[in-house]
Amino acid sequence: MPNRPGTRMLHRNMDDAPSPRVAALHRYPVKGLSAEALDAVDLTPGHGFPDDRRFAVALGTTAYDQTEPAWLPKAAFYQLARNERLTLLESRYDSSSEMLTLSRSGKPVVHGRATDPQGRAVIGEFLAAFLAGEGQGRPRLVEGPEIGLADCGESLVSIIGEASLGDLVRIVGRPVERLRFRANVYLAGTKPWEELGWVGRRISIGPAALEVTARIGRCAATNVDPATAERDINLPRALQQAFGHADMGVYARVVAGGRIATGDAVTP
Repeated sequence: MPNRPGTRMLHRNMDDAPSPRVAALHRYPVKGLSAEALDAVDLTPGHGFPDDRRFAVALGTTAYDQTEPAWLPKAAFYQLARNERLTLLESRYDSSSEMLTLSRSGKPVVHGRATDPQGRAVIGEFLAAFLAGEGQGRPRLVEGPEIGLADCGESLVSIIGEASLGDLVRIVGRPVERLRFRANVYLAGTKPWEELGWVGRRISIGPAALEVTARIGRCAATNVDPATAERDINLPRALQQAFGHADMGVYARVVAGGRIATGDAVTP
């Protein structure tokens, strides 16, 4: 029976190990599209990263009332697990102007005010042409409810220790881009799989406090190389075979707010 890292508390020797710190912060304004790196972010209790998964590309077969936006499961939207072509698009969202720009190979191809019906329609026209042949009806850009459109159905923060990624690299024998796992917070200075043992505990990141609620089970979306859009490795299977689970990272609920930034100390 394979060992299951993270099922018990991992204790750090404070004399010979660095303290955990924030290595990187990311948000994903459009569900399934590219990450935006952040230097800092303001957290408030009961909310995840501002504008994270705020928008999504709905299937033409999905009934979605934009006048009463509601959370729907990922099957209602275009997603990397079955629509790897999305990886070829880069998205940038300006929270102040509410303008969303989609680019390909670094060149902007469409932009519009994503909170406005006309702006969403313009972007939707491009997406319909870009995703032609994918099936599932005519795609359209939709804006989610206040909690966003993350798979978990709640406004949470996702966290991964870079050492856990490093242990996965050791198993598969090749580089694994961390953006495959689409986390909000990546940590340096943890032990491999240490964060899985934080479930049920409260941690601090800079001035903010978060309650770790669950491990994150991984799906076929992680098989897609974010640089090439190729399905080149089965990471859920590799995790299961090596460690007896397909988890990478944890979800956490913000219970005390504050501005967190790269380099901030993390206290488990």
